[in-house]
Amino acid sequence: MAGRIEDYALIGDMQTAALVCRDGTVDWLCLPRFDSHAIFAGLLGTEEHGFWRIGPAHAADATPPTAVRRSYRGDSLILESEWDTPRGTVRVIDFMPPRDGAPQLVRIVEGVSGRVPMRSALRMRFSYGRVVPWVHKHEGRTVAVAGPDSVWFDTDAETYGKSLTTYADFTVAPGDRIAFTISWEPSHKQPPPLPEPEQSLEATEDFWRDWVEHCTYHGPYREAVIRSLITLKALTYGPTGGIVAAPTTSLPEAVGGVRNWDYRYTWLRDAAITLSSLLRTGYREEARAWREWLLRAVAGDPENLQIMYGIAGERELGEAELDWLPGYESSAPVRVGNGAAHQLQLDVYGEVTEALHLAHMTGLARNDYASLLQLKLIRYLEQHWDEPDEGIWEVRGPRRHFVHSKVMAWVAVDRTIKLIESGDADGPLEKWRDLRDDIHRDVCEKGYDKERNTFTQSYGSKELDASLLLIPQMGFLPPDDKRVIGTIEAIQRELSTSDGFILRYPTSGDSEGVDGLPGDEGAFLACSFWMADDLAMIGRVDEARQLFEKLLSLRNDLGLLAEEWDPRLKRQVGNFPQAFSHVPLIDTALRLTASGAYGG
Repeated sequence: MAGRIEDYALIGDMQTAALVCRDGTVDWLCLPRFDSHAIFAGLLGTEEHGFWRIGPAHAADATPPTAVRRSYRGDSLILESEWDTPRGTVRVIDFMPPRDGAPQLVRIVEGVSGRVPMRSALRMRFSYGRVVPWVHKHEGRTVAVAGPDSVWFDTDAETYGKSLTTYADFTVAPGDRIAFTISWEPSHKQPPPLPEPEQSLEATEDFWRDWVEHCTYHGPYREAVIRSLITLKALTYGPTGGIVAAPTTSLPEAVGGVRNWDYRYTWLRDAAITLSSLLRTGYREEARAWREWLLRAVAGDPENLQIMYGIAGERELGEAELDWLPGYESSAPVRVGNGAAHQLQLDVYGEVTEALHLAHMTGLARNDYASLLQLKLIRYLEQHWDEPDEGIWEVRGPRRHFVHSKVMAWVAVDRTIKLIESGDADGPLEKWRDLRDDIHRDVCEKGYDKERNTFTQSYGSKELDASLLLIPQMGFLPPDDKRVIGTIEAIQRELSTSDGFILRYPTSGDSEGVDGLPGDEGAFLACSFWMADDLAMIGRVDEARQLFEKLLSLRNDLGLLAEEWDPRLKRQVGNFPQAFSHVPLIDTALRLTASGAYGG
């Protein structure tokens, strides 16, 4: 069985990523891209669906020992795991070098003390665990081939095959270093070059050291911010600038439930807020690359703006279920693709416009098409802002007039007015000022419950929604407005878990809720960061800091966060690691640092 979600480490090369468990098992890896088929899918099934374990040798019927220590090497994505055994101590170094050619996963076993018997067990299964490849030798190298894919396995250790698995049994003493590498190449092409593990390790360490040096944040939460920034960089698809929401699919929002989605795509919302965090911490090149990705993806068709695209801008992300995979801890179905791609989510227009506005305000080189796109988006919103939609949470129930969607439509118009006022675009200024006022009035009249002094999830509803916490952060109303304070306090009362974290909205257990799905979910971590932001904005800075530091304590030992926290099971749930958790972590750290609201 796969480990707990928080037991995994992330390694990656800015084109794909692998998850490595505490016992030295790679249980998830898609090649050659984030959204390619997995060759190791044990995370969503069993060892029969593909894995690669390197660790101290153990009896066949025993549980593999877990590393007693692990950490990233400095500010990098180079993972170091150490085992203390009765015969000595051993270290495994795992990384994926940033690439120009074939993708590689490199694992270097290093003896620390004593003489430690080790084993590598490699079971490749293509097409998400469904296809057993043809494994054979080619000019002294081991290669696995199935259809269009080939994976090459290189090591100086002696290997053998047994039960459709490639093994290597060896012993390491102090100073010994034995490397193992897998490389992907299209099966019709020539073999990839022989790997150079030690040179790749040095180059990977240099890459991350140089990248981190560009960070402009030096506040008290620097360790958490740096790790989150590295994670966001790892989730960026280097060739295009697209940013995946997470490198995984179908890790459940509730263990054993059906809320399992594929997050290996670029959500405009997630990418836009990621752009904001990168710009505010000094990473202008990543911001520029994302803007270029956006302009290519949307192209000349902003009227049909999708909420998400493939990492190269693909539009068709058809959803399917992989019925041969039992799912993480029997959380089925396992889904690939995402049927929400063609939903109407009006808030996306606001997020995209806010991102373009921020890029403009921070001096990112002007792009005339970006300004033209912004104007086209507003012309679309003029005709459609007052329609119901599926909203920020991609509900699969009936469309509604979600308050957050209307607020973000207001943001889109407001930021475009500011662009025109700055002299960098032309548009019907007075007409759009009237439109901005109309949207604001509509929200305040139809989305506000006077009796309870709170905004509501949608027009005419009584339910609350954590996305309402963004009202003051977007400038829709000032933080000291009584309606803002009332909404914050209502969400604290009605959407807080027993340990003080925030749910997205009410769910209905076994019956179908507002989102059209049965079952419950954990506390959505982004919402809890938003609450900390709001508390700081309304002057409750000590309370904000306490909540933020409580959220930091939920990170795993490597500083990583999934999408949600299950308050009942006290564990992370949802796809992992999640950009939509790490971005608000950065934003809240910046806000608390600016306010001086931190301990120590």
